[in-house]
Amino acid sequence: MPAADRFDWFADVVSSALMPSALTPQDAAGFYAEGAVLDLGTAQVSRFSYSPLRSRRTPTLIRKGDPEQYQLGLVTKGSAWFAQQGGEAVLQAGDMVLWDTSRPYESGSGTDGSSVEAFVLQIPKAQMLLPTQQVDRLLAQRIPGGTGMGAILAQFLVALAGNGPDCRPQELGGLGNMAVKLATSCLAHRLGAVRAVPSELRAHALLRQITAFIEHNLSDPELTPGAIADRHHLSLRSLYALFQGQEESVAALIRRRRLEQCRSELARPELEQCSGLVDRFREGRGGRTFPNDPVMVTE
Repeated sequence: MPAADRFDWFADVVSSALMPSALTPQDAAGFYAEGAVLDLGTAQVSRFSYSPLRSRRTPTLIRKGDPEQYQLGLVTKGSAWFAQQGGEAVLQAGDMVLWDTSRPYESGSGTDGSSVEAFVLQIPKAQMLLPTQQVDRLLAQRIPGGTGMGAILAQFLVALAGNGPDCRPQELGGLGNMAVKLATSCLAHRLGAVRAVPSELRAHALLRQITAFIEHNLSDPELTPGAIADRHHLSLRSLYALFQGQEESVAALIRRRRLEQCRSELARPELEQCSGLVDRFREGRGGRTFPNDPVMVTE
């Protein structure tokens, strides 16, 4: 990008790839940045390298756009600080910090005047296996990435961003699940809650994940219980067992949501003329329908 456009470009990329934020550079004329994003299906990892700046997320910006995520930042070069929910973390290379996109925050980077490199793991709240009240205790708290679980997570994120683009699309979803589980385990260790992310909590999170997957793929004719089980690395039997305590089976959920989507589409004002044509077509046949009749979709 031309030098005069670099900061505006970076601000737009951050707002679209992460969340709407108000950025203020230390030196707008000399600003420099690079960015890359890797979509992992259940999660997303981003890498940014940029000149010193400050960032704020206000209630107005939250209303403008909220991905409803927990975002875990890893600083690999330079320094930064982050404040949210009464906590404040001062970060050096190798440190991590967690924040909630649904809450205001302030942050600064390049506090020593040098550029910063950071990786960000974006975890949808529906995928987080820990209770909200526990996760809240870790917001804007420094998480060392030099030893133990922190080091394993930090090294995984760097390797993921570096080598993920060479993976096949079907492999990226599995890597996304691994990233979320590893991040959850690291956070649980920080909380001293290693004994469990209880099985019922894991099942609840998986159920929400599968429901969201169904919702986003209703138009796919290949959306079947078997395909869903494969996508989430489950046996078909395990998938059916997961839905046993629910009001409807996985197949019934797909069928109901598809019918609701059809009903919503057919209710669109621009389709009223088509609806009239269908009615006249039926009247011409005495109101009869047949098994393979496309008109049946309106029933």
